[in-house]
Amino acid sequence: MKKYKITHKITADFIAEIIVNEDQIDSSINDLKEYKKPNSKFDYTMLKGTESVTQTNYEEYDEKPINSDKERTSNKWY
Repeated sequence: MKKYKITHKITADFIAEIIVNEDQIDSSINDLKEYKKPNSKFDYTMLKGTESVTQTNYEEYDEKPINSDKERTSNKWY
């Protein structure tokens, strides 16, 4: 029996949160220092209902190494 790999590209809104010690930021001048942008140290929560599928692909799946020459069966844009 054939198997298919289905891949969805999605967008969604997230909240990124982290707890830091007071010496890691300068609250008197609103300087977040290394925490100005979220990174892997932050905890992420997706806001329910904000997800949207922007692209869907499916292709035949086998357990052999990936063949980069293989063309996708679908490239549907929403």
